[in-house]
Amino acid sequence: MTIEDFEKLAAQAIKKLPREFRARLDNVVITVAASPSRAQARRFGRGLLGLYEGVPLSERGSFYSGAMPDKITLFMDNIAAGRRSEAELLGAIRHTLMHEIAHHFGMDDDELIEKGLY
Repeated sequence: MTIEDFEKLAAQAIKKLPREFRARLDNVVITVAASPSRAQARRFGRGLLGLYEGVPLSERGSFYSGAMPDKITLFMDNIAAGRRSEAELLGAIRHTLMHEIAHHFGMDDDELIEKGLY
């Protein structure tokens, strides 16, 4: 699978996210990389699926203006590993996106489960 193919699946997954999440993705860019960098792998592990880098909405105050966009990176090779079908892969991408977007909202996995979003 190419990065471009994976990006198309990621775009499909983004469109299938709950509307309230998509509408509130403020100042966020979503990118795809083949795998984590050496530094990312050292810090978070080689099996890292996604990474949120930024200031969560819950921590933004009046000082927050003119900031660079927050960044969510999806790691294609790790997400695609062991997925046997496009449907499985799309589900894994969506799950990873939900997890990383939750960081943007200042939420954790327990809150996602509680809200039925996982």
